[in-house]
Amino acid sequence: MSCVSIRNVWKEYAGQLVIERVSLEVEEHAFVSIVGPSGCGKSTFLRMLLSQEQPSRGEILIDGEPLGDEPSSERGVVFQRYSVFPHLTVAENVALGIEFEQSPWWGKLYGAKKRRALDEAGHFLEAVGLESARDKYPSALSGGMQQRLAIAQALIKKPRILLLDEPFGALDPGIRADMHELMKRLWQESRMTVFLVTHDLREAFLLGTRLITFDRVRKNSEEAGYYGATITYDLPLQGAKVAEGLEEVMEEIGDASYAFPQELSRRDDPVVDAPSAR
Repeated sequence: MSCVSIRNVWKEYAGQLVIERVSLEVEEHAFVSIVGPSGCGKSTFLRMLLSQEQPSRGEILIDGEPLGDEPSSERGVVFQRYSVFPHLTVAENVALGIEFEQSPWWGKLYGAKKRRALDEAGHFLEAVGLESARDKYPSALSGGMQQRLAIAQALIKKPRILLLDEPFGALDPGIRADMHELMKRLWQESRMTVFLVTHDLREAFLLGTRLITFDRVRKNSEEAGYYGATITYDLPLQGAKVAEGLEEVMEEIGDASYAFPQELSRRDDPVVDAPSAR
């Protein structure tokens, strides 16, 4: 059974069709990179996986069960903008997930429970390389450190599914490369299934075990203004197929500015095969 099943999902806003005919089966521990032109529904798709929005038609299943109407701890999310609280220390920011879980009305723990939450936060801060900054406030952190903090916030709830909405887009190239290595390590050490939305094809191919592209494909010439984005490519990222797949995708979406790095034509990372949605 697939970890995540997306079955004929459509999304419409006030008569504007955004997504249509999206079907996908994703195995556990896959790393799915999602690319496509701006405004083609990638982030909308991620919000539906998070349950921030509901499909207009179709259904999304986890382990064969319908997705709930509200976000849950089994799905973590990291956005491009840092979702940190400036008045809390680094450790308190991470521990907040546990505090809200155990004290949903107040989001506050005291005494031994508070100490245990902070100890747990320390474990995840160590995992993302921020243990030495645990007592600092977010304003004292660089952009890369704040994004590490946001990742620790998402991981402390031990999600099965991690949703990344262009989390590294605002970072400098060197810091972004460090974040790529961190993300690959965290994913490989866990059983998480990851969905990454990105505009950077190099990033998509470097991190993903599978690439899907969203684009708008007109189905009916008589309804020129009424068609949504759907999956136009679904490629496993492994071996020689990677370079061939990139050339095909780049030709399709018309961005010749990307030169595919030769070192990515071979993968040594474990790859999860997943069936095509097409």
